[in-house]
Amino acid sequence: MPPIGIYLHVPFCAAICNYCNFNRGLHEPDLRRRYVDALIADIRRSADPALAADTIFFGGGTPSLLEPAEVARLIGACRESFDLAPGSEITLEANPESSTPASLDGFREAGVNRLSFGVQSFRDEELKRLGRLHSADTARRVVPLARQAGFDNLSLDLMLWLPGQRPADWIESVEALIEVGPDHASLYLLEIYPNAPLKDEMARSGWSVAPDDDAAEMYLEGLSRLDRAGFEQYEISNVARPAARRSRHNLKYWQEGEWLGFGAGAHSTFRGERWREVNATADYVDRVISGTDARVDRRVLEAEERLEEALFMGLRLADGLDLASLYRRHGIDIWDHYGRDLEKYVAAGLLVHEPGRRLALTRSGMLLANDVMTVFIGRPVR
Repeated sequence: MPPIGIYLHVPFCAAICNYCNFNRGLHEPDLRRRYVDALIADIRRSADPALAADTIFFGGGTPSLLEPAEVARLIGACRESFDLAPGSEITLEANPESSTPASLDGFREAGVNRLSFGVQSFRDEELKRLGRLHSADTARRVVPLARQAGFDNLSLDLMLWLPGQRPADWIESVEALIEVGPDHASLYLLEIYPNAPLKDEMARSGWSVAPDDDAAEMYLEGLSRLDRAGFEQYEISNVARPAARRSRHNLKYWQEGEWLGFGAGAHSTFRGERWREVNATADYVDRVISGTDARVDRRVLEAEERLEEALFMGLRLADGLDLASLYRRHGIDIWDHYGRDLEKYVAAGLLVHEPGRRLALTRSGMLLANDVMTVFIGRPVR
């Protein structure tokens, strides 16, 4: 079995962004300390020293609110509990405003070798609208600070289709990202959830998002500029420098990998099963410390579901679906089964089909990925 990934969820934030729909809450130092103890106990309870792992991902929330010593303890618990490969990718999500020279030095010493900064925009007006605590200048300064701490693998997040954002505003942020020179970037389309405070703020302030056609051009032009700057698109929303700067952890999600998730609301997919841990932070801590199982919604993944996910997730990659590999894993000739419905997308230049080898979305096709993927829904193959 290929090495698994380990996901550690840190649900604490210094402030709650008005668009966020992740499992998170305001930072409480006492609860954070108890939570770290619970995470370590949870990891050790699942210990299998023979189980190989090669990625650890601290997600959140804001994992950079942890003390470096706490991060070191968590990484140590993973090393003790699993066969963590030398050179494993260990990523910590961080916010620019909570990243100081001392904390960055501490995280590097703790064993973190990849940082993912939630920048979202290089324009102060947009950052304020999103409820972010950092400024554009803070975002620009954090990259050289991380380099000085010894990090040679840095990722930045940017958000597209923000309220009031014009195409020129988006390109301004893309150019600023190129200028600071990360190794990886994630370009996310803002999703405005019905219960998000941002939705009400948009109504009160008269903010709107760009028309779909403008958003499409923003996406394509942003990627084109990143191409020219030496980045390679490897997934719908992700680009990386060459020389192994793709997110090895996230590739597990897109390439039928397996992972164990620890922490409030964390999901796992392992040995044909899927489960999550309870969402509420205090409930998670109480269950783990008392010896009660924090896992819920545990179920076996059926063959049809595994295949459908392999198609959905694999088609997000620029390399697309490896048709021979899918046949070996799932016993199905994808083109034979779905080709009649996919031909129109190939003819329209949205899909590339290399018979017997691969099926991949073109960049234009990535804009209509959801339409293409409907072909795979509700089509039993056995």
